Amino acid sequence: MELGDQFLFFVLVGLAAQLIDGALGMAFGLVSSSVLLSMGVPPAAVSASVHTAEVFTTGASGASHLAMRNVDKRLFLRLALPGMIGGAIGAYVLTQLPGDVIRPFIYAYLLILSIVILLRAAGRLMPKREVRRVPLLGFFAGLLDATGGGGWGPVATSTLLARGGTARTTIGTVNAAEFLVTVSISVTFFLTMGLQHLDVILGLLVGGMIAAPLAALFVKHVRERWVLLAVGLLVMAISLYQIGRTLLA
Repeated sequence: MELGDQFLFFVLVGLAAQLIDGALGMAFGLVSSSVLLSMGVPPAAVSASVHTAEVFTTGASGASHLAMRNVDKRLFLRLALPGMIGGAIGAYVLTQLPGDVIRPFIYAYLLILSIVILLRAAGRLMPKREVRRVPLLGFFAGLLDATGGGGWGPVATSTLLARGGTARTTIGTVNAAEFLVTVSISVTFFLTMGLQHLDVILGLLVGGMIAAPLAALFVKHVRERWVLLAVGLLVMAISLYQIGRTLLA
């Protein structure tokens, strides 16, 4: 693949990943990381590149959701600040340790959440609106996100939706908070690894910034039930794929 074609390919990856992430509150890291890993880019470099690009894409996404009034400011602060701490610790420590031990349990947890979300979409389950321990959720979501598996969106969005959060403000707030978490992770990576793979970073951020306002507009106007259905199916597919991959390894 020539340099120009490669850059365009990364733009398209960033565009697709951000459309899904901005509309459903997850999957930029999962989609882009999976593509880069399949191309043979080292895992640490993948995580650093994706998070560096996400500084710009999450900034654009957060601003778009804020403009569309999709952000709950109280929930934003309770998620973002602990998430920044968890992300920094994860980038510094967890990337040096085998993450494969804990990930099967995380994906089992996400599989359960996907069932709860689908029950909500079907109108069979109406959990309480108030979500407790949000700072703890933000901390662990940031911690897992730094390992390169794209954990922020799946863990934070799925948990909040499963506990009764409104789809529009939950997705908007998680996307906005992700900007600060990503900055924290990226600064830690930059201090420990430097800046690498600029073609990957630029391609992902260009595609992601184009998609960000479109995704925010989508989540503002689509019925909550359809958003919950899409999130539930996406989380279920991700968790089943990852669990199957672990069992076959």
